[in-house]
Amino acid sequence: MTVLWYLMWFAVAVSLLVTVHEFGHFWVARRLGLKVLRFSVGFGKPLVHWRGRDGVEYWICPIPLGGYVKMLDEREGPVAPQDLPRSFMRQHPLKRVLVLLAGPGFNFLFAVVVLAGMLWASGLTRWLPVVGDVSAGSIAANAGVRSGDRIVAVNGAPVDSQSQVRMRLLEVMSGSGNARLTVRAGEGAPRVLDLDVRDAALRRRLTGPAGPMAGLGMHFWVPSIPAVLGPVLPGGPAERAGLRAGDTIVAVDGRPMKDFADVVQAISPNPGKRLAITYRRGSLERTVEVRVASVTVRGQRIGRIEAEQPLTIHFPRSLVRHVPLGPIGALTHASHRIWSLTVLQVRLLWRMVLGRVSIKNLGGPLTIAQEAGQSASAGAGSFLDFLVLISLEIGFLNLLPIPILDGGQVVFQLVEWVKGAPLSERAQIVGQQVGIALLILLMGVALFNDIARQFS
Repeated sequence: MTVLWYLMWFAVAVSLLVTVHEFGHFWVARRLGLKVLRFSVGFGKPLVHWRGRDGVEYWICPIPLGGYVKMLDEREGPVAPQDLPRSFMRQHPLKRVLVLLAGPGFNFLFAVVVLAGMLWASGLTRWLPVVGDVSAGSIAANAGVRSGDRIVAVNGAPVDSQSQVRMRLLEVMSGSGNARLTVRAGEGAPRVLDLDVRDAALRRRLTGPAGPMAGLGMHFWVPSIPAVLGPVLPGGPAERAGLRAGDTIVAVDGRPMKDFADVVQAISPNPGKRLAITYRRGSLERTVEVRVASVTVRGQRIGRIEAEQPLTIHFPRSLVRHVPLGPIGALTHASHRIWSLTVLQVRLLWRMVLGRVSIKNLGGPLTIAQEAGQSASAGAGSFLDFLVLISLEIGFLNLLPIPILDGGQVVFQLVEWVKGAPLSERAQIVGQQVGIALLILLMGVALFNDIARQFS
């Protein structure tokens, strides 16, 4: 059931986001006067199809992994003389560029609108970057980082949230490797500490899926979470054993549990094993045997019973900043965040090409399916966050100057505009072949990472 859960939410996410992408091409093409023949949601023989008043065929197909827009194009067959002015290839190159950019553009727009809606509904919450555990002998410990320090700046740039610190450290470790932290303990004077990672191989490892914090030897402080189950994934090990949301975990294999971190530490190292879990529900206390699932998280194989921590975690008010946002403020903040994430993607991809960022960050369909299922099980907000990030990645990927993608086609159109004539058929064929080879290589690396994560 867990696999089916992952596959279901993977299909939902991919179908939705690719439909958004294709609708961008469709909408802009229609507005610019091009003739669209077909708009298909999904692939394969249509389950449902109809012709709209606009003359467009609308298809809903059984393979929910994408879609496409078919435009009038004489390269694909004869075109009636009266329709030639509406053919894709008869348009000015800049018109074609606008149609091609519309797909990725709608993915970025979707990310901004969804994120803005979430911020408008719930406001902006920042968890202050206060250090919790620091591993003895680690890079952070040797630099002088201590438990209770609040990170206030990285390389002189102010930070006021945990996510900002993670992003800044990731960028630094993919570059020079020297992170100058400004920290403050309580109301004390600020201290400046140098986390200098000179070993290029170590810096590359710190850019892996687990992120730089753990590799540097420090973690952010989190409050003690009671050993109570939050949402329980349908069909997962916990549900099959009879556990429910709200159950208090008393012991695992006879070892008493004082908080949720104890539960995680007892289960995570035991993928595939059977554990005796004692729980309390009201006045009833009993023990059940649970077969722990084996999943991959951030490149590591861990055990899970497919039950989340409680949805509400109470941070001290001194460590949380919550700002209500109106529609304009939410849209402004969402646009800024999407822009920052896009710039970071560009930098990290380029540094990955240069060998400074771990290629283990590339995830394929297995990783995306797991993240889709896990985010869906954590609630609507978590799944919407996942959709924002994946929509951003789809938009960015399609802008890469690879001939088979929108970005590569944009390059072809711009070259035609500059030289005043289309590229030769041979040049276009060679470009397509190179593009297919690059995509196969990229997908091969991503799939290898997926498989390695499953068996690591």
